Amino acid sequence: MKVVISVDMEGVCGVASWVQVSPPEFGGLVNGTEYQTARERMTLEAAAAAEGALMGGATDVLINDSHDTMRNLIPELLPQAVRFTSGNDKPLSMVQGVQEDGVGALLFVGYHARAGSPRGPLAHTWNGFIRNVRVGGIDTGEYGLNALLAGHYGVPVVFASGDDVAMAEIRAELGDGVTTVAVKEGLSTYAAVHLHPAEAQRRIRDGAEQAVRAARNAQPYTTRWPAPCQLSFDHQARADACARIPDITRVDAVTVGWSSDTAYHLFQTFRMLATVAGVRLNG
Repeated sequence: MKVVISVDMEGVCGVASWVQVSPPEFGGLVNGTEYQTARERMTLEAAAAAEGALMGGATDVLINDSHDTMRNLIPELLPQAVRFTSGNDKPLSMVQGVQEDGVGALLFVGYHARAGSPRGPLAHTWNGFIRNVRVGGIDTGEYGLNALLAGHYGVPVVFASGDDVAMAEIRAELGDGVTTVAVKEGLSTYAAVHLHPAEAQRRIRDGAEQAVRAARNAQPYTTRWPAPCQLSFDHQARADACARIPDITRVDAVTVGWSSDTAYHLFQTFRMLATVAGVRLNG
């Protein structure tokens, strides 16, 4: 069985600031040393999940770099048996690889809570200006969008690691059948109590092994299609821009809506709107 691991950075052990997760080439509030440390921990947590998946019976593991520029992984720290994907211009973005034949499970590593979540360290959805995503009447985050897209290809989410707020949200939406490992306890948006990195990696390895062993009994995540979808922003100008797109309707001052027949349509519409909404707010 093939396994795909989608690895983000905000939910990694030891991370609690945008400084730590921001690639230094963009300038601004960044620190190359802290980012490099976060890259290493992100890679080691992905490696631990891969090792667990292989111990659990996976025959092929593909690790998909899913954070920001999507070229954060340090390949030399990964197990030699894995493949990895990097670069941010990927058709399926954070879950690139689930479309391959033979993929039987998707694992989330380093995941964070959705935008607006109290106590969720660095909680957000996709970017800094999306306030909420609602699909079929359910508020969701990156984990839900990615799980639905994986479900479009018949691939279930079987494992997730990250902060405790995110893990609770994932269990609530995707079900208790997903094995979750909290590597830190959120205190606020910018503070958390962390496990030791080595202990976090051990728990991820054990959890991934357990999840992959049981993956054949897991069911892909889905919703009732066609599904009503809504996307809310932090400013009405973003909704102004999105509402000009055919088949997109204005719900309120900062929210637009549409209907999707499939998770693929939902995801690609969401990505398009997130791009169109990136307008200047200073005229």
